[in-house]
Amino acid sequence: MAQFPIADPAPADGKLPEQALIGASVRTFHAYIHVPFCSVRCGYCDFNTYTSSELQGFNQTDFVQRLLQELDFSQRVLETSGLPQRALTSVFFGGGTPTQLPVSDLVRSLEALTEIFGLSSHAEITTEANPDSVDVRYLNALAAGGFNRVSFGMQSAVPSVLKTLERTHNLENVPLAVRYAKDAGLKTSVDLIYGAPGESLDDWKRSVEAAIGLETDHISAYALIVEPGTKLYRQIQSGQLEEPDEDLEADKYEFADEAFGSAGLNWYELSNFARTPSDASLHNLAYWTGQDWWGYGPGAHSHVGGVRWWNAKHPTAYAKPLLDGLSPAVGREVLDDQARLSERVMLELRLRSGLASEVLTGVTGDVDQKISSLIADGLIDGVAAIRGTISLTLRGRLLADGVVKRLLA
Repeated sequence: MAQFPIADPAPADGKLPEQALIGASVRTFHAYIHVPFCSVRCGYCDFNTYTSSELQGFNQTDFVQRLLQELDFSQRVLETSGLPQRALTSVFFGGGTPTQLPVSDLVRSLEALTEIFGLSSHAEITTEANPDSVDVRYLNALAAGGFNRVSFGMQSAVPSVLKTLERTHNLENVPLAVRYAKDAGLKTSVDLIYGAPGESLDDWKRSVEAAIGLETDHISAYALIVEPGTKLYRQIQSGQLEEPDEDLEADKYEFADEAFGSAGLNWYELSNFARTPSDASLHNLAYWTGQDWWGYGPGAHSHVGGVRWWNAKHPTAYAKPLLDGLSPAVGREVLDDQARLSERVMLELRLRSGLASEVLTGVTGDVDQKISSLIADGLIDGVAAIRGTISLTLRGRLLADGVVKRLLA
């Protein structure tokens, strides 16, 4: 499981430094709720999730009560720290499998967030969902309770690939779940993963075409990352499974980009495609553009004005301080101006809208030379660069990490 970064201890009272207040009035505010429960652990998964046998006495039915305590705690922290009152622009329930909880728990949590912070007029309210864990009644209850978007974990349309990933959902339930969500009036998105060991280009084409056929508003297509400590990592290290082929992954990305574009789903971030600009994920855009968010739940990360902190991972360790009215956070870091600018380059370059080249002047030298070199190598758009924006070409998207390194060198 991924380790938290080395940082300072988080203060028990959660109070934020003055840096967090600078520019807060022009940043939007968002909430992420981490529901760390899954029925089984997938072999590739490095997220902070727990099956029933791993909860060590924590009762899943107590989760919402602890969450409500953290909501009250966050309200006190923001007020005592002097942050302006801001309505939530987005709320995202992730995991884990949020829909493993009763729908009443999700709705109750959203109601509490709304009561404390309020929602902007165009607020996006999303939950992730396993296609096997929802039905018509569940999805209708989500819509009635204020949710307006659901993101389904499809991953693949090929049984052998799902088996390699140890995904257990029934393929036949994906189109049913999407249809039920649409009927309930919810916007829909599906997640795909490419690069699983043994997945051929034809396998990937089958998954892409199946996802397009669902006619969702949004599709995410992520390259598989083999994380140390996962079962999949051990299987690859021992030779049981092949290591993903980077050249084949590039072919898969290029196919998806063309296929999605032909179907009216255009990229707005390296791994994300939306039917219209209003279908892009407001919540994820908040991450990529450096807005403020509070992450609730075990292991959740928060960010306010360049101040980052993260909660204890295990639900029991998370719950204990909340019972005493204290912060469940176990670490915090305050980014200096240079680190914030470097992070801005890394994140905004992922977006189709690109990065204002003037940002680079505060981060690195030889800016014009670096931009010219990247244009010559076909990695960024020359016309956009003349207009002051660094925007990745298709080739640049395939080599985005390298572009960032060259810009920040």
